[in-house]
Amino acid sequence: MDTPISWLEWTGVHMSPWKLIGWVGALMFGSRWLVQFIASKRAKKPVIPRVFWYMSIIGSIMTLSYFVWGKNDSVGILQNLFPMFTASYSLWLDIKHRGWHRDKASH
Repeated sequence: MDTPISWLEWTGVHMSPWKLIGWVGALMFGSRWLVQFIASKRAKKPVIPRVFWYMSIIGSIMTLSYFVWGKNDSVGILQNLFPMFTASYSLWLDIKHRGWHRDKASH
């Protein structure tokens, strides 16, 4: 997982699979704010859609795995460990409050 991805060599980009996982996780974690912005703009009020929590959990897991197995960096581990638990708890509360289907309850 630490050897460069061969199909990217022609671009001059030297990226290992772990680095790719880290980048995709960081992009997933960061782009959740764009999803939240779009949902709030459409609703004309602050809204956190359920996909925000899914993106938070997936992004945290991906960046956490990068820092645990790819880079072995304790700062990155701590930085991504707590948001994962918070997002998981928030998702659980959202499902508990609204059920599995959005139309069962409002925000």
